[in-house]
Amino acid sequence: MLTYPQINPVAIHLGPLSVHWYGLMYLAGFFIGWWLLARRARDARWGFTQEQVSDILFYTALGVIIGGRLGYMFFYDWPDLRDNPWFIFQVWKGGMSFHGGLIGVIIALACYARSIQHSVVRIADFIAPVVPVGLGLGRIGNFINGELWGRVTTVPWGMVFPNGGPLPRHPSQLYEFFFEGIILFLILWIYSAKPRPLGATSGLFLIGYGAIRFSLEFFREPDQQIGYIAWGWLTKGQLLSFPMMLIGILIMSWAYWSNKRCNNI
Repeated sequence: MLTYPQINPVAIHLGPLSVHWYGLMYLAGFFIGWWLLARRARDARWGFTQEQVSDILFYTALGVIIGGRLGYMFFYDWPDLRDNPWFIFQVWKGGMSFHGGLIGVIIALACYARSIQHSVVRIADFIAPVVPVGLGLGRIGNFINGELWGRVTTVPWGMVFPNGGPLPRHPSQLYEFFFEGIILFLILWIYSAKPRPLGATSGLFLIGYGAIRFSLEFFREPDQQIGYIAWGWLTKGQLLSFPMMLIGILIMSWAYWSNKRCNNI
């Protein structure tokens, strides 16, 4: 059994203001994302200016924050939202959903794409390889907070989390950091290095994240207020990730079919 490192969730105190590591992880994710997107924009095939890269990142951040919070309340904490609608603004109490953030980003980028008369699918292909960076850093923030721990285990690297009871658990946040962050980033970055059919990179992201999240949910403790939602093993995260994989397969199939059809005309 490994010892869980007791890291203070608060990185620094600025007078009455407490800066948490979790927030700094989000901030680092956006800065690294901006740097990587600026590099991708140098490839003329994308057709984005550096100013548009900054705009895309702004709309992405807006979608992540608003969509992530709304998604968490609707998907994972509906009773609290129903009984106290103002709870949605109490962000200091935590609660962000990737799936909600994804929906928020799609809506935000669709609005931006319309304003610049650009294809939202092309924008999605442009940013998809960079998204895992933010996901991975977010999981590091979860680990530092000692939240979203894994299920009870007997593996040698199991950890006893401060609020997870006396038994060792899977450090599932680190599993997610490695697979959702590092592995998915490498797959998408390498795949998108060469020209691909429109929508193919976005489809691969949906398939990759959906499959990884669905698999790793078997090691992660279900949300206490929800538990398993079917058959004694299906979690809300798996329920939300399965359609992602299907949609991703459809998008990739459409992308390659359309590309082949155009080349045959």
